[in-house]
Amino acid sequence: MDSSLRNRLTFGPIMLAALLGLLCLDHYVQVKTQAAGMVRETDDRVLWARWRDAYPEKPAVLPKEPTPINYGIGGVGLLVLLIIILPLATEEVARLFTAENVQPYRFISAAGSGSLVIHAFMTQFPTFQPVAASSMAFIIVFVMLFAALRRAWSRQTQGAIVHMAGTVLSTLYLGGLGWFLMALRVKHSFKSSGVQGSTMIVVMILLVVKFTDIGAFFGGKAIGRHKLIPWLSPGKTWEGLICGMLTAGAVGALLARWINPPVYPLPWEKGFIFGMIIGGIGQLGDLLESLMKRDAEVKDSGKLVPGFGGILDIIDSPLLAAPFAYLMFSLF
Repeated sequence: MDSSLRNRLTFGPIMLAALLGLLCLDHYVQVKTQAAGMVRETDDRVLWARWRDAYPEKPAVLPKEPTPINYGIGGVGLLVLLIIILPLATEEVARLFTAENVQPYRFISAAGSGSLVIHAFMTQFPTFQPVAASSMAFIIVFVMLFAALRRAWSRQTQGAIVHMAGTVLSTLYLGGLGWFLMALRVKHSFKSSGVQGSTMIVVMILLVVKFTDIGAFFGGKAIGRHKLIPWLSPGKTWEGLICGMLTAGAVGALLARWINPPVYPLPWEKGFIFGMIIGGIGQLGDLLESLMKRDAEVKDSGKLVPGFGGILDIIDSPLLAAPFAYLMFSLF
């Protein structure tokens, strides 16, 4: 058996078990804290809007107060996962950037990425929401300022702009995209018919993206004839991409019924469309990383996970798909 395949069969189930464990923790914490009423909706406008959605035909006697809404604390497992992997991914991004003399400060970038993910986690708490926008701007600006101060501390002016730019870019690439994944997990909708963040939404994104890779691989092997972008990723074909997106659509349609039932019963046809779009964007994320790796003249972003490469090789597709998933679940 090929060593690469052996490593994949060994480390793949280990990573899958760890991921499932953290997602189970994620769901368990929310269920327990929801029963305890630890995170409640405090905006009367939201409470009355949700009440009106629940009772389209107004009863003769209106209640003095709308029905309270308990959300629970969501995203704990996902937060643990991102806090663990983002510093490792920051190290890999820094190595890719350094190949082109763009040298981000690793600690500042990792701290900024972690801060953005924690910020997204905090948006589920009503007391934090009034300062959410200003605190996000604060994090981004201070990443840049800390990078400048770090360069000034060494009493060097040469390369200051490159260090600052690399640090901010690394932070936004990992922490900014990770923010959307966490924000979608803890999202609360103004309407009862809108999407409510759940562990299942994260599972859907991860499965859709990975099944896109599987469908594209086998579809490309079977019927691939026309190269997608031969100068960037010669192994990818248009036929493989189409097969991957169709596979992603099928997975999205199958999982649609478990997206927040009965609050947000996602129709299977919408799940199919969402799956295709998220899967296609995930492939774009893979191509984006390929662009950086070719520029740095490396095959993999790292060697941390035998058979898979680096952390960045594993998370590039889900991260880029997250903002588009957030947009689609918010608008449609």
